[in-house]
Amino acid sequence: MKILVACEESQAVTIELRKLGHEAYSCDIEPCSGGHPEWHLQKDVTPLLKQHWDMIIAFPPCTHLAVSGAAWFEQKRKDGRQQEGIEFFMMFANADCERIAIENPVGIMSSVYKKPSQIVQPYEYGHMEQKKTCLWLKGLPLLQPTNNVYDQMMELPKNKRERLHYLPPSPERAKLRSKTFPGIAKAMAEQWAGVVQ
Repeated sequence: MKILVACEESQAVTIELRKLGHEAYSCDIEPCSGGHPEWHLQKDVTPLLKQHWDMIIAFPPCTHLAVSGAAWFEQKRKDGRQQEGIEFFMMFANADCERIAIENPVGIMSSVYKKPSQIVQPYEYGHMEQKKTCLWLKGLPLLQPTNNVYDQMMELPKNKRERLHYLPPSPERAKLRSKTFPGIAKAMAEQWAGVVQ
């Protein structure tokens, strides 16, 4: 399948899809950090959505949409940043493609657009961490847990299992918090695309 993985500089999902034989491309305005620039489209994703894709997996920026930034929502509404974020998210939701997955943290899109198809946690995919992640799906099955380590994770101190919430302020904080966990990336590739026959 020809697959666009939008707003993905890490290439986590793209690499897993390539391992299965798919023609997958990451796209981001940032350079890729996954080591495969030959699979990376460093550009605005908007014109790419007019092309034919068998599947689109999108990770739109959550900066102006996530509840973690609720303290700044009023200012973001006033200056238009929140509306820009909503419109960018909806560009993926309205794309002309039979299979679409949009990932974002818990935020305003649950009320502005619709409730997510499901909420996943890293601990359901082998990572001893908590971070609710919403998935809005079109033409794709719900992502099934592959390795639930919840009980082991709960033995860890809170600052370990919620590591991402405790990251100190830094220029890289947002990027680190938004990286796709490898177990989730692998599950997305295997369950939504499968092995090329």
